[in-house]
This record gives sequence, C-alpha cells and structure tokens, in this order.
Amino acid sequence: MNNPLVAIVILNYNGRDYLQKFLPFVLASTYGNKKVYVADNASTDDSLAFVKQQFSAVEIISLDKNYGFAEGYNRVLTQVQADYFVLLNSDVEVQAGWIEPIIDLMEHDKNIAACQPKILSYNNRELFEYAGACGGWIDAYGFAFSRGRVFDILEKDEGQYDTITDTFWASGAAMFVRAEVYQKLGGLDSYFFAHMEEIDLCWRMQLAGYSIKCCPQSVVYHIGGGTLPKGNTRKVFLNFRNNLIMMVKNLPWYEKIWKLPFRILLDIVFALKNLFEGQAAPCRAVFKAHFAVIGWRFARKKKVYKLRKKPLKSLTGVYNSSIVWAHFVKHKTSFLQIVKKKLV
Repeated sequence: MNNPLVAIVILNYNGRDYLQKFLPFVLASTYGNKKVYVADNASTDDSLAFVKQQFSAVEIISLDKNYGFAEGYNRVLTQVQADYFVLLNSDVEVQAGWIEPIIDLMEHDKNIAACQPKILSYNNRELFEYAGACGGWIDAYGFAFSRGRVFDILEKDEGQYDTITDTFWASGAAMFVRAEVYQKLGGLDSYFFAHMEEIDLCWRMQLAGYSIKCCPQSVVYHIGGGTLPKGNTRKVFLNFRNNLIMMVKNLPWYEKIWKLPFRILLDIVFALKNLFEGQAAPCRAVFKAHFAVIGWRFARKKKVYKLRKKPLKSLTGVYNSSIVWAHFVKHKTSFLQIVKKKLV
C-alpha cells in the first residue's frame, strides 16, 4: 500500500471539553503519514489556547467568524495540502488503527470519492449511532436513513453490516474524502451552513461518476445529537430547507416536477402533526424552510462544476420507495426489513 498524506481536520466551535477528551485518541492513530488540524470557527471559549498549550503536534487554523460546518470546512480545506481529507467531528473517539482500512480501500479503488467507518454510539457501544451508522441511504423522496438507523430507531450492532459496501452518502461525523475530488466538485455547499451538506456532496460525487463506500473494518464512537429536539427550531429549519434544496439541485427535471410537490405535502403533514400536538415552533420552522428555498433560488451562486442529472434510482444506496410509508405505516424498524435483502 502507498502511504498517502492524510489530513485529519476537526472543525471546532467552543468544544474545549471534546478536544481535551478525544484529541489524544486521534493523535494516537497508528497511521504514519498524517497531519492533525483543529480548525476553529471563532470560538469564544479557551479552545485554541488549550490546544496550543496541550497538543503542540496539532496544527491550528483560525477563522474570523463562525461559518458553520459547510463553509467552515470549505475555507479551511483550501489551506490544507493532502491526498485525503478526513472531516472528523470533535465528539468522536477513534481507535488506533481506524485510518488504515479506509485508506487501503480507497488506494485500491481510485473511483471511491468518499468513505466512512462504522459509527457506533459512544454512550451505548452496542448500538449504531444516528449520524451515519454503517453507511447512509436515501429514499425516493429525499429522506435519509442508514444501515443501522431508521428515523430515530438505532439497531444493535451484531455484525449484520460488516461487509464493505457502496452507500449513497458518507457521514460528515467521520468522512474520508479524496482531496482532489472534493476540490473539483467545489466542496460542501456553503449555503447549507449545517445539516445535509455531506449528503448533497455525496450525491454530486455520484453524479460525477464516483462511488461512496462504508468500511466497517474501521470503527469509531460518536456522541452526536441523535434525533432533533422538538424545541430546536433552528435544526428543524435547516434540515427541511437543505433537504429540499438538495433535491432541487440534484434531481433531473422530470423527477422534480412530481417528487417535490409530494415531498412538500409530507413536510406539511409533519408540521400539522406538531401543531396539533401543541408544538407550534417546529410547525413554523417547516413553513419558514419552504419559503427559504425560494430565497435560495435567487441567492445561489454560479455552479462550480457542471453535472449531468441522472435518475435517482440509477444511483447506489437508493431505496426506490417511501421510507415514511415503510416505517410509519408498515411498521418496519430495521434497514434489512426495509430493503428486504442483505446487500454486499
């Protein structure tokens, strides 16, 4: 195996406690040709002073304000030279040999643009973690789920997904990306700020002819946030807005004309359900997100890389039906129940 340069880049915002807890694990990674960066989104705590004092081997890149996940990484990665970028959340515990299996896989298949490890819950290590689990999928109407996680139901890891496989998206919690492809496709969509940006990037990677993988031989443990708190209207807004924008950007026109109205209808059902349950704030956030998509149409910038749209079902990691129907109506709770077969 070659020994390409791997840049592990942790985007930080007021995460001193996480850095103190998890940076030692990252620095103990056994892969030799690596550099570790902490990219700071203008934290107001003592994160940077702490890293400078305690972890001299870590390189620091400081931003002038909080640009969020998407633009934060885009700005930082223009300053990083490496063969591979690893976008790593600050609340992830890695194992010593977590890098080698993925780099070996990507070096043997140059068509792989992004890859993720198996992501287990830090607090309950028998369970998969919400943000990516063992590889991300998407349904016909843009709803994301994972091998090991359907909506807010987390499966127990019993080795059922331990085969390396193609997926639709790789989790931004621990995402290995071929640096050349990341830059060629313009990186993450800065307009997203946070939420859905890695799914959008992986969708564009597939449209450009690349593949996305999950390599379960690499394992990490993520604290994460899991399901969206009902009171966190900012998260609700970003998820619904960005999901619709992602569909508008990447679906061919003949799918958009019927899938988008149906998806908006499902969003409205969700909003009204919250309203009837006495939760007015999430309801307002959904409608605000819909109107924000109109604003995006006028604000968006010129595309960096022209991509030919392809039918969604022609891509890998797509459940060509409704996961909402499968889960809430047919009461299927696991990935394998929904896709009906084990994929290898």
